[in-house]
Amino acid sequence: MKKIINLSVLILGVAFVSGQTKEDSIQFNRISTEILNNGKGYNELKELTKDIGNRLSGSQAYEESVKWAAQKLKDAGADKVWLQEVMIPVWERGKESLHIKTSNGSWKSLKMLSLGNSEGTAGKDVSGEIIMVKSLEEYDRLPAEKVKDKIVFFNYPFNQGHVQTFIAYREAGAYRRTAASLTAKKGGKFAVIRSLSSAFDDVPHTGNMRYDDNVSKVPAVTIGNTSADELEALLKNQKVTAKLNSNCGMRGEKLSHSVIGEITGKKDQNVIVVGGHLDSWDVGEGAHDDGAGIVQSIEVLRTFKKLGIQNNHTIRAVCFANEENGTKGGKQYGKTAKDHNEKHLFAIESDAGGYAPRGISLEMDNTKRDQIKSWVNLFLPYGVYNFEGKYSGSDIAPLHEMGVPTAELVPDPQRYFDIHHTSEDTFEKVNRRELLLGSSVMTQLIYMIDKNW
Repeated sequence: MKKIINLSVLILGVAFVSGQTKEDSIQFNRISTEILNNGKGYNELKELTKDIGNRLSGSQAYEESVKWAAQKLKDAGADKVWLQEVMIPVWERGKESLHIKTSNGSWKSLKMLSLGNSEGTAGKDVSGEIIMVKSLEEYDRLPAEKVKDKIVFFNYPFNQGHVQTFIAYREAGAYRRTAASLTAKKGGKFAVIRSLSSAFDDVPHTGNMRYDDNVSKVPAVTIGNTSADELEALLKNQKVTAKLNSNCGMRGEKLSHSVIGEITGKKDQNVIVVGGHLDSWDVGEGAHDDGAGIVQSIEVLRTFKKLGIQNNHTIRAVCFANEENGTKGGKQYGKTAKDHNEKHLFAIESDAGGYAPRGISLEMDNTKRDQIKSWVNLFLPYGVYNFEGKYSGSDIAPLHEMGVPTAELVPDPQRYFDIHHTSEDTFEKVNRRELLLGSSVMTQLIYMIDKNW
């Protein structure tokens, strides 16, 4: 006969064992119950993704999302809502295509995406023979005469052996960031990379790249895993020519905004930040990356207000601009906080997808880490157990550099890089309960920080 466990009894028992107060356990339960039953984040994510869609910085859709976020923060009960000015780079994709020509003389179209911030071909065909390398080390050994006037295919696969998929992503990320400049330094025409993807499909994944100073800005494009495997097989047996035509490129800068809302502290105005980034890439709907983090952060404010939790310190939700191709929103927020001598106690970001929360990564001194880790038994009934990470998000990195303890929500990572930066990152891929549990965990953590720091 199966035992039926009453969650509230379990929570109270765990709290007693952990040395936390019964009040903390009860508050955790109230927070979770409220959000799972009445949370608005899932419906708001549907509005953001379906009514507005993808939100590349500099686009009209992004500007619509700014107005949307400001209204949602007001609806959540924020005492104050404002827009923070930030100059952002404007990159446009435009029409693009990639074809390969095999030994039989026929051209085949490949699914592809230009990498973000890449320059294109100005609408002209650029073609040449493809050469393939499997690693940066292999490319480094190639003499420049072997690369000159060629197209370099960086065929480094996402390492499926890592249980922690973000490790594989970081390893493969070096190719996305550097392929164009490496190709240009040896006289190549453009670069093709295998997508940073854990999926066994043919969906290309875009993402940010950068150019080194004083190097020609040759294009960089990405192809999906299936196309990469097929291209590799072809290259083992024959010469392959590629032809790229793309209209992408930088279009200067423009004034835009991050969106900020807060509940004023009752004891002082020291700031606790919760946030995500409002922009997304220009494919898909930006649901997991990072619409999820936006609606989760707004939910934190709503829950404090709905439950009447009297916060000691100011709790501030920040919808950062331009994380994907410049991080200008996070940098401007940090600069403004420093210029205004604002004291920040803590900041947490949600930018790893809206999947079920499994942990909290803590980038702070050991004293603070140990204090938060001592609360682990309060979080265990909610499936949160991993407090070992030491990384926090890019938008709050400037705060960390100022000495602020920072953290990142750690959702289950196994599906994230199947759809990351692709047309597949849509609202339909988000589970309501998993998304709202992420909101719950961040609210619970901020409740503890606000009470104890």
